[in-house]
Amino acid sequence: MLSQTAEYALRAIVVLAGDTAASWTAQAIAAKTLVPQDYLMKVLQPLAKAGIVTAQRGRNGGFTLTRPPTRINVLEVITAVDPLRRIKQCPLGLKAHGTTLCPLHRKLDDAMRFVEEAFASTTIAEILSDPSSVRPLCEEGETLCHVQAAI
Repeated sequence: MLSQTAEYALRAIVVLAGDTAASWTAQAIAAKTLVPQDYLMKVLQPLAKAGIVTAQRGRNGGFTLTRPPTRINVLEVITAVDPLRRIKQCPLGLKAHGTTLCPLHRKLDDAMRFVEEAFASTTIAEILSDPSSVRPLCEEGETLCHVQAAI
């Protein structure tokens, strides 16, 4: 359902949100999230452009969140790197349908709307604080994790 790019972006944001006092190098984020560093750099660029992360060059540089994890939702992270695609007109290009969706495409779009609403109402802080989620990328005892298990 989510692209690999969106998955990687969410992993990176969860890592940054787990320690907002520190700047994280791309190498450290890549190691923690199991994302190839070159790909990670391509993911971090649109996150910075969207104002979700900031990058500081230099000795104590790295990536940080621009605001607290309580004020960043899952949908805005996904939208920054690979927006969800809603169905606005007939995907088959049938002129008779125009912008009136057939029952199949209306149901599919309703499902996508539901996903958007769920992502928009879920903050990164909520993901980090969920005690019941399985955390497959965490070492035993660590709190930072793979996002997909939490959402």
